[in-house]
Amino acid sequence: MSRTPLSAFARREWGALHTAVRAELTVKRWRAVSLTLVSVALTAFFYVLQHRPRGLRLVHDIGFVRAEDPLWLALLRTPLSLFVPALDLPVWGALAQILLVFGIAELTLGRRRTLVIAYVSTLAGTTYARIGVAVGPDGAFGLPASDARIVDTGPSAAVVGLAVFICHRYRAWVTAGLVLLAMIVEVIVEPNLAGKEHLAAIGAVLVVCGADALLRRRGQSSRDGGRSGAPPIRS
Repeated sequence: MSRTPLSAFARREWGALHTAVRAELTVKRWRAVSLTLVSVALTAFFYVLQHRPRGLRLVHDIGFVRAEDPLWLALLRTPLSLFVPALDLPVWGALAQILLVFGIAELTLGRRRTLVIAYVSTLAGTTYARIGVAVGPDGAFGLPASDARIVDTGPSAAVVGLAVFICHRYRAWVTAGLVLLAMIVEVIVEPNLAGKEHLAAIGAVLVVCGADALLRRRGQSSRDGGRSGAPPIRS
């Protein structure tokens, strides 16, 4: 039976990723996405808490990040800020992003790597906000001073970063290009802080992708050298 061009593209673009996801779910079932389920529950909990009279203050103290905050305080709050949904956006969007992208990442990258990439992406976004405000609106990639007071929370930067890294690992280049294009269009259509932070997250993850590719290439060269009997090349 011949494949249609669309099915052939889907198999080429997402075949390896689909196989990896299905294999993990078949063996471990829901245990394979325990981190994702905890993340969804934590985000839902913070959503409910910050809509309580006294809960908003607590969430503010432990998870709200602004560029005007002292650096030590921003770094302390950044890990939890990832799971604090934005007040002005529907929570179902954040929950769906975490369930889908975190779930695929946990199944294909593992829990530790998922957390590292998510944190690097979020930290890149918040760091860019501080630098952009310091540069000012007249500089390249600068931001207005008013952006220093914007609450910077939510999983979106982590989701974008994880999506790009997954595409890199499973060579889904068209999907990676579409993610990047969507973020560029977002900044053009609505040039706000969130969109620019997404691009900063992608930039940071692309650096991680480059390092990952280099390490994997060196590891493969070492294994090939060992099989051939030749000594591995040292850099």
